[in-house]
Amino acid sequence: MKLSRPVSWFLLAFGVWSWVIWITFVKNLWNDASGLAFDDAGDPTAYFWVHLVLAITSFLLGTAVGVIGLRGVRALRRDRD
Repeated sequence: MKLSRPVSWFLLAFGVWSWVIWITFVKNLWNDASGLAFDDAGDPTAYFWVHLVLAITSFLLGTAVGVIGLRGVRALRRDRD
């Protein structure tokens, strides 16, 4: 299957955007002072674990989507030459 140029760039941009957003989220989660992510003893709560799993899953999916987009962009450049 061949991806169009706009679709390839969209997928690549989505992969990069996913990393930027979720890295920021994990930093904020790790530094949470509201009591949601860590209890009074400093131990992670269920909120922390659920959101960490969500972030890891999003990293993996964002990476996969970004790699597909990158491969599409590279294929288009090879075909152009």
